[in-house]
Amino acid sequence: MSVVDGLPFGDEKKKYILDRLDPILEEMVSDVLTEMPKSPIDFMITWLRKRSGTASEVKMSVAAKNAQLKQELGQATSSLQEAGLAMTSKDEEEDKSEAEESDDDCDEIPESMRKPEAQLGKARASVSAEAYGQWNQKKAFTPPNFPKTPEQTERLSSTLMKSFLFSELDKPDMELVLSAMKEQIFSAGTKVINEGDDGDYLFVIEKGSLDCVKNINGADTVVKVVSVGDVFGELALLYNCPRAANVLAKDDCVCWQLDRETFNAIVKDAAVRRREKYDAFLKSVTLISSLEAYERSQISDALKAEVRQAGERIITQGEPGDKFYIIEEGTLYATKDGNRVMDYKAGDYFGELALLKNQPRAASVIVESSSAKVLSMSRLSFTKMLGPLTDMLSKSVGTYK
Repeated sequence: MSVVDGLPFGDEKKKYILDRLDPILEEMVSDVLTEMPKSPIDFMITWLRKRSGTASEVKMSVAAKNAQLKQELGQATSSLQEAGLAMTSKDEEEDKSEAEESDDDCDEIPESMRKPEAQLGKARASVSAEAYGQWNQKKAFTPPNFPKTPEQTERLSSTLMKSFLFSELDKPDMELVLSAMKEQIFSAGTKVINEGDDGDYLFVIEKGSLDCVKNINGADTVVKVVSVGDVFGELALLYNCPRAANVLAKDDCVCWQLDRETFNAIVKDAAVRRREKYDAFLKSVTLISSLEAYERSQISDALKAEVRQAGERIITQGEPGDKFYIIEEGTLYATKDGNRVMDYKAGDYFGELALLKNQPRAASVIVESSSAKVLSMSRLSFTKMLGPLTDMLSKSVGTYK
C-alpha cells in the first residue's frame, strides 16, 4: 500500500509527496530517531538549514570533499568507540531479572508494532510510510446492533441500495451495516449537523429533505439540498475533517444513522476504492475528462454499474428515458427504425437526448459483445451533475439517440 493511498489529494499532489516530500521526511525522521534530541523542533530546524545548504557544497573541490568526509568518518569512528567503552563499563554482574525490569522502563517498541522475524532482513519502508501505516491500521471491533422489524429492515435496505456508498457492498457487509444503523426522526427546522463540529456519524435519508447551509460573505446560503436515498455527513468520516456545513431538516425527516467505527471498518475502504476506480475511468471519457477532480468524484459517486448480456436491449426506441449511460466494458450498437446507425465502445456514452429534451428514446441500443458493463446515472443525478455540460451535450447529440 502506497504512503499516499487514501489521502484526499489529487494525483499531482500525491506524486509530489512521493517524489519530493517523502525522501526528505524519511531522511530527517531517521536522523531525529538516531540522535533523539531533547528538542526535536530545534534539531529539525538546524537539520533543514544544513540540508538546504547542500547545494553550495557542489562547488567544493574533490580534494576538499574527501578531506571533509575523512574528518566526519574519524569523528564517527571515535563516537562509536566511546559508545562501546561506555556500554562495556556497565555492571555486567547485574541480576538478569533486574536488567529486564530496567529495560521495561525504556521506550521499548510494543510487541504489536514489531515486524515478524521473516521481515527483519528486508529493506525497511520509508519512516513516514511506517508512521502512516501504524495510524491507519484497522482495529478489531464489534459493530453495534439495533434490532429492527422485518418492515424496517426492508425499508432501510431499499434506501441503502439508492446510495453509492452502500449499493455495491457484499451481502455479509450489508447485513452488518443494516444491523448497525439506528433510526433517527427529525422534525422540520431541526439542525442535524453543525458546521465545524467533529463528525461521529453519517446519515442516509429515507424520508424528507434537508438543506446544507454555509455562511458565505456573511449570509447563510443553501449550497445543496439532499433528499431520499442521499447520504450526508460522510465527508467528515471519509477524510477525518470537521463538518463542512450546517444541515437543517426542511420538513419532517426519517434518517438512518451510522457510526464512524462501523463506517471505517466496513464501508470506507470500499467507497474509496470505487471512487478511485471510476475517477480513473472517467478521465478517458471525452465528455467528462475536462472536468475538475472534485466534479468527477461527484459523478463517480452517482454512477451505478449494470452488467448486460449479448443481444440485450439497454434502451428501446420510443420508450421514455430516465437514465444516461457510459460504457465501461464491451461493445454495443444503436438501431433506428430497424437500421444500424451507430457503434459504441468503452468510454462512449448514450441516452442523453431523452433526458436533455424530455422526449422518448430516438433509437434502441443493443449489446453486441458477449457481455457489457455500463455505468448508469438517473435523470435526477444527470441534471445535478452534468448541468454545466448541457450546452456541450446538446451540440454533440445525434438524431438517432
